[in-house]
Amino acid sequence: MNEQMNNNALEQAAEIALQQASMQGANASEVGVNQSTGLSVTVRKGDVETLEYNNDKGLAVTVYFGESKASASTSDLRPESIADTVKAACGIAKHTQADDCSGLADAALMATEFPDLSLYHPWDIDAEQAIVIAAECEQAGFDVDQQISNSEGANVSSHQGRRIYANSHGFVGRTVSTRHSLSCTLIADDNQGMQRDYWYDMARDAHDLQSATTIGQRAAHNTIRRLNARTMATGSYPVIFAADVAPSLFGKFIGAIRGGALYRQSTFLLDHLGKQIFPDFIHIHEQPLLLKAIGSSSFDAEGVTTKARDIVSEGVLQSYVLDSYSARKLNMVTTANSGGTHNLTIDGGDLDFAALLKEMGTGVLVTETMGMGVNIVTGDYSQGAAGFWVENGEIQYPVDEFTIASNLRDMFLGIQAVGNDIEKRGNTRTGSVWIDKMTVAG
Repeated sequence: MNEQMNNNALEQAAEIALQQASMQGANASEVGVNQSTGLSVTVRKGDVETLEYNNDKGLAVTVYFGESKASASTSDLRPESIADTVKAACGIAKHTQADDCSGLADAALMATEFPDLSLYHPWDIDAEQAIVIAAECEQAGFDVDQQISNSEGANVSSHQGRRIYANSHGFVGRTVSTRHSLSCTLIADDNQGMQRDYWYDMARDAHDLQSATTIGQRAAHNTIRRLNARTMATGSYPVIFAADVAPSLFGKFIGAIRGGALYRQSTFLLDHLGKQIFPDFIHIHEQPLLLKAIGSSSFDAEGVTTKARDIVSEGVLQSYVLDSYSARKLNMVTTANSGGTHNLTIDGGDLDFAALLKEMGTGVLVTETMGMGVNIVTGDYSQGAAGFWVENGEIQYPVDEFTIASNLRDMFLGIQAVGNDIEKRGNTRTGSVWIDKMTVAG
């Protein structure tokens, strides 16, 4: 797959939208234009289950009339269609309520430097090649053990895209990126029933992906080790969140310091700037300019320059996560987080995963969480979970159908260590996290 996308055509579409907005009386406007192509193949039990191509494009424009705003979008990038879309947005804006916090991000904050972050690595792969790779991945899993009895499939996915963001400040930002993944989900059974598990990898560059054989075998081992699961006695135990589960924990933290939650006063971390919310060894920061990383960008969704910055230093909350609208609501300045954080990083300590288990001694290793039982307003946390019982620093047996509960305030302060087994496949980069105690209900 190696489809070329015309960057000039996207820029021309953005320019037309801004010109139309100005002609129709808008005092400010912004536009995002994107085009993406992709291939996704799933093989299940040796047969092709799904084969999907996508070729999408779209334009979304926002116009401002004084303190009123409105948006409209289209997938038709012909000039006449863009003009109609802008006209529709302008018509809506004249009937929307004024909001003195709306508007573009400040012109002085616009990015002016655009380093090459190595985000674009097209994968020259066609459907036939993708089918071979997916089949190899799945078969590698089946070959591990006869107890692997079924499969939910192996998937190969490759996408590339271009996006232009422009606004009436004169800012034009260009993003070109790729994202490739390979995954496998397997099912094993014994006399107690069936268990399923998976493994995957994702990267900007297909050369950085783990091999199909490695992913299939890891999926099989993850599945087999969940067989013969037991229940456990209800109690208060230390808990380790495995590195691929721990990002969800810090996702709750970011949700609690996001601008929208703050100005609505709907977060348990309201007015906590400058306060200790983690142990003093915890350092949480953004690294937006990492090469090839999933969350890298030199500007945010409003064109504001991104920069490496501390969010938590020595356990103390240093900064919120704001876009320009929420910043104005709070009488603050945007932190360049329109669209989210950029490679949120929680520094790991000296302990690897095995050493983390040894230090904990006895407790629960959580490898999967389920449900939506987290209240950002109060910090109350309750999730279904699956994982392993640990004794003497060693995994003893799998456990499932249990619930872990606490309050995020206590969980954050109760972190004993962050492992150096850093998870790098997503936008949050963290190792396994050991928390001193949680209520575990079997």
